[in-house]
Amino acid sequence: MIEKGKGGGNTMTGLNFEKERDILSILSKAKGYSVKGSIIYFNDKEVARSYRKQGLYRYLDSQKVSWRKYISKRLFPDEAIYVITNNTLFIIEMKFQKVAGSVDEKLQTCDFKKKQYKKLMAPLNIEVEYIYILNDWFKKPEYKDVLDYVISVGCQYYFNYLPLHKLGLPVSR
Repeated sequence: MIEKGKGGGNTMTGLNFEKERDILSILSKAKGYSVKGSIIYFNDKEVARSYRKQGLYRYLDSQKVSWRKYISKRLFPDEAIYVITNNTLFIIEMKFQKVAGSVDEKLQTCDFKKKQYKKLMAPLNIEVEYIYILNDWFKKPEYKDVLDYVISVGCQYYFNYLPLHKLGLPVSR
């Protein structure tokens, strides 16, 4: 593991995104984990829930939270995982580039988006963390400043990998 949340690793302690980009598919193959619909289990005990794209707003509706009272425009996360044990919603955005493009600037929006998600979750007293999963494209020297910025505003990023312990999810030994 490299300092500042960048890292690599193996599937014993985290999720490897090099071959696949679907968190639920990867989790369902991890030792001890299973996924049924949007519910994530570890050793047959519910540990988290997944809310993709509009699923987050369906959840808010079920909790009688009107997003319009808190933000002016909906945001659609690639993945939002609510981890029960730490009462935290992890917004996970995956950015995989092969050529220069608009994703470059999207990395600079994490502070704003994290604040918007915090507003949405405040009525439910749920904490929010914002994480990027990036491919090796973003290891180039020209991304140093933006990656430093991501860390400086309290967001995180990892390369091709997401450590389960960072989410508060159990790790098989």
